[in-house]
Amino acid sequence: MPTPPSTYQDDLDLLRSAAVSAGIIAMGFFRRDIKTWTKENATPVSEADILVDRYLAASLLAARPDYGWLSEETADNPSRLGAERVFVVDPIDGTRGFLRGEDSWTVCLAVVEQGVPVAGVIYAPARDELYDAIKGGGARLNQQPMVRRRRAGAPPLIPAPGAVHQEMQAAGLHYTRGPSYPSLAYRLVQVATGKLDGAVSRRGSQDWDIAAAALILAEAGIEFADVCTGFPIFNKRDVRHGALAALSDMSLKPAVHAALIKVYGCPAQDQSSASSS
Repeated sequence: MPTPPSTYQDDLDLLRSAAVSAGIIAMGFFRRDIKTWTKENATPVSEADILVDRYLAASLLAARPDYGWLSEETADNPSRLGAERVFVVDPIDGTRGFLRGEDSWTVCLAVVEQGVPVAGVIYAPARDELYDAIKGGGARLNQQPMVRRRRAGAPPLIPAPGAVHQEMQAAGLHYTRGPSYPSLAYRLVQVATGKLDGAVSRRGSQDWDIAAAALILAEAGIEFADVCTGFPIFNKRDVRHGALAALSDMSLKPAVHAALIKVYGCPAQDQSSASSS
């Protein structure tokens, strides 16, 4: 008889356990002299990334052998496209920060079902912060319901790349340029905690960077969107995304989205932009 499908809560329990174990492994390499090299896309990778990835693949796929697998540190297997549910994994998000000894790097795990994240965990071991959510079940920080703590009276705090910052200033947006944590996932979920009022990303982030954060933000009531196409769809053949914005205040949306589109464009604009440059 076929095994009954796991509930979203079952999957979340599995992700939480795996993330904590992965964090313990990664902490064994943190602030140590470890082997590193550069990938073809000029991003760094370390022996810690690879070991954590291997651990996660072995443990998660042993528990759910019929799930697909998509990870930053594993060669892509197109069979994931036919799977009902898929693990989407970034063993260490924020590798640059990890290698510099900064403490906001994360382990990011999600289960995606038919293009939508249904369970997600972002674990920052060096900060002892575990963010998680299941679809329809709310978001939590260290197993307590996530509550956004508002920064009353202060201008919005939004980290942004230099070119986007210039565009938002030129549009007259009154805000403070916030800290840019090296883990994109960590940066995004700080909009749900209230440490940030907005977070943005240039074009080119991939499923493993944002799948867990997308679910946690949605369950926390924070709008998260690809500025060209709306809420991201996951586990497609091309796992890259356009420019992204997570915003706690919808009055920020016109200026922030317009700045991102002006700096990075949208896929439909690419051909006309190329011909005019």
